[in-house]
Amino acid sequence: MRIRIGLGLAQLPFADARAFWRFVERCEAGDVDSLWQTDRLVSTSPQLEPMSLMAALAGRTERIKFGMNVVVVTFRDPLVLAKECATIDWLSGGRLLPAFGVGPAIAPEWAATGRDPKGSGVFVDEALAVMTRLWTGERVTCAGRFLRYTDVQIAPVPLQQPLPLWIGGRSSAAIRRTARLGTGWLGGVESPEQVGEVVAAIRTASAAAGRPIDEDHYGAAFGFRFGSPDEPLVQRTGSVLAALAGTADPTRHVAVGGARDILARIDEYVRAGASKFVLRPIARGAADVIDQTERLIAEVLPAVHGRGRTPSAGTDGAPRPDVVS
Repeated sequence: MRIRIGLGLAQLPFADARAFWRFVERCEAGDVDSLWQTDRLVSTSPQLEPMSLMAALAGRTERIKFGMNVVVVTFRDPLVLAKECATIDWLSGGRLLPAFGVGPAIAPEWAATGRDPKGSGVFVDEALAVMTRLWTGERVTCAGRFLRYTDVQIAPVPLQQPLPLWIGGRSSAAIRRTARLGTGWLGGVESPEQVGEVVAAIRTASAAAGRPIDEDHYGAAFGFRFGSPDEPLVQRTGSVLAALAGTADPTRHVAVGGARDILARIDEYVRAGASKFVLRPIARGAADVIDQTERLIAEVLPAVHGRGRTPSAGTDGAPRPDVVS
């Protein structure tokens, strides 16, 4: 099982595109495995549209992978989304990591677009089934509850065959969806305990469906900060994440302190079954995001990705937790 660390941005902290691309270039050069973008079409704070960003990353980078955590299928046309994914994967040489979800009923996009969240799960199931077929080059005709296509086909198809199809969400429907249609699962705000429960449920459901998920295809996400748990920013972030996850302990959704603390939290998720990570910097503005990123690259990634350190000690001299790489 290969443990890999990516970076995610829930909001856009950079004042202009040049600053953003400097961040991307640093991640590309610094052994960050992947970059991830939250999907928000309606927001008061600056946020980039994920599919546009994926296309831009395909042309601006050479090594790093990238994905969306997660793109909300219900706000997009499945044929267009399938074509976008295929194009981006082809242009990037097979570096797209697409992850999909239904979207919460409280999302402002429902009211803003006049859509009804009722039946959204069925829509996503139909959409992912069609998209998966299109990515193989198949000519598709279907008549579902929501989708009707006649003799549609896309080319070029994704370079990755099959194209990864990771599912987000921890509901029973999301678990069934992952077992029936997905090739992996990616968490968003879950604690290690919640990730363990979801992974176990998916393993059971996917085995029953006759298509077990690769043990290397379970992911988790959490906020991190080199700093103090007492910082108001950390406490606010933890409280928001705990509320979203429906838990009572905000500290289980963030990793704060030094490299030892962040590595220990990664190890908790690894023991719960996760091997792929989206770490979100808990930071105030662009300079702080860059500082947090630099420290992650220097002090955590060598331990997890197996470069630039001894097996027995971290960059701060701390004993290494049992992180598998």
